[in-house]
Amino acid sequence: MSAGGPGGSTGSAEQGDGLGTYEWLQRGLGLLEGGHAAAAATVLERVAADEPRSASVLEALARAQFTAGRPGAAVKTFERLADVAPDSDYARFGYGLSLRRLGKLPQAAEQLALAVAMRPQRTEYVEALARVRALLDPRTATAGSAAAPTGDDGGLAGPDSAEPGLLDPRGAGPSVDQPSSAGDRWSSPEQEEGTRG
Repeated sequence: MSAGGPGGSTGSAEQGDGLGTYEWLQRGLGLLEGGHAAAAATVLERVAADEPRSASVLEALARAQFTAGRPGAAVKTFERLADVAPDSDYARFGYGLSLRRLGKLPQAAEQLALAVAMRPQRTEYVEALARVRALLDPRTATAGSAAAPTGDDGGLAGPDSAEPGLLDPRGAGPSVDQPSSAGDRWSSPEQEEGTRG
């Protein structure tokens, strides 16, 4: 990072600003959890430049990009995360949701199927896959079933749902497939740690 902080040129995370990579990661996570996804993405992009193979950095950056309404950037980062951590079900899940937002349904289904295969007990994964498959072949969706998409959301937790979105740092929020705003929320890796293996 530069002496001016995360907005400057690339370089070591520890320069004149006195903050190291870990501190910048924590700052980025704090921004994300505080509902400032675009600012978090800016900070985390600089951290990822210093730590391009860090799974925790890539996961945080991808979540920030997704929440900030940048699914194209999130796809690239989740893909990098899947390369760095091929056993990460969360990487496949986020990759699939990001592809879904871009309308790339066959590729989204493939990534979500991998996430389900890795963690079949995650109902969020199963439901997201079912929704994408229902969009691919509406004949398989039945009225009232969990696989039937409701409107155009295709997400895991709609605005009226008591189920928090998996990618929501504060535990509840709008559908993960709706356009994001500063109010969008995802579950943080720390919140998920108890439920992920």
